[in-house]
Amino acid sequence: MGALVTLDLPDDSPMLDLPWIITFGPLGDEDEWEPVVCGPYERGHALALAEAVVADEELMAVVEPLLPAASVEAVRAEIATARTLAEEEASGAEEADLYGDYTDVLAEEEPAEEERQARPLTAPTEQELRAGFNRIAEMLTGKETPPPSRGPSEPPD
Repeated sequence: MGALVTLDLPDDSPMLDLPWIITFGPLGDEDEWEPVVCGPYERGHALALAEAVVADEELMAVVEPLLPAASVEAVRAEIATARTLAEEEASGAEEADLYGDYTDVLAEEEPAEEERQARPLTAPTEQELRAGFNRIAEMLTGKETPPPSRGPSEPPD
């Protein structure tokens, strides 16, 4: 069994509505290969796909939102924010006591009751994923996209 990593966001976070990607990579140092990035997906689809893949393989899956940036300035602003957060985190670690706060460690190690009883997500079908792709395209372009074309052997509705 592998590992799935994602952000823990509040229910009202605007990031939940963004497109999400999955980065699959080796779980340990003994494997060396380039990570595989898949997506974009709707968040629920990304989590379900990642969970289905890492359930059977020793892989790491990181599920994270895409931040659509429409200008160089927007990209630079995101980079500046990331750097600031990293600096704050590093300075917070330096200021910590020698022995640290073990309540934080215990809280991280012990899953919440609801997590222990959570059922595995069901991987979405190809049709559900394609519908999600269309919704993402609509969101990013502001235009309605036509439904996917039918293959030659599929009868019309």
